[in-house]
Amino acid sequence: MEGFLSQLWNARIAIAAVILFAVGFVTLLLHRNLLKKIIGLNIMDTAAYLLLTSLGFIEGRLSPIVLGENTDPLLYVNPLPAGLVLTGIVVSVSVTAVMLALTVRLYARYHSLNLDDIYAMAQKEHGVN
Repeated sequence: MEGFLSQLWNARIAIAAVILFAVGFVTLLLHRNLLKKIIGLNIMDTAAYLLLTSLGFIEGRLSPIVLGENTDPLLYVNPLPAGLVLTGIVVSVSVTAVMLALTVRLYARYHSLNLDDIYAMAQKEHGVN
């Protein structure tokens, strides 16, 4: 039992990332409000960044900034996950901005953020049964 608890403690950040991703996914699937869907997608992004960051960290290693003569790669943390997270954050901010702009346009046109209402009004507007 103690071995299981220590493994669970060691994987706590990954477990938190999975729970956070599940919360975002359920929010994305179950809510009909566009703003709530955007928030759910951002929660999922955050969970992915948390997981990547936690997997890239190695206890006892230094930042990948070489200042002296010590160039042994085993002394430093791999900088690739941090670069991926930074790139992902830039992309997700851009995607969020586009989604919010489209949401503003949809609200200006249909005066609702509920997807069911927007879909029904769009069908009525275009004469589709």
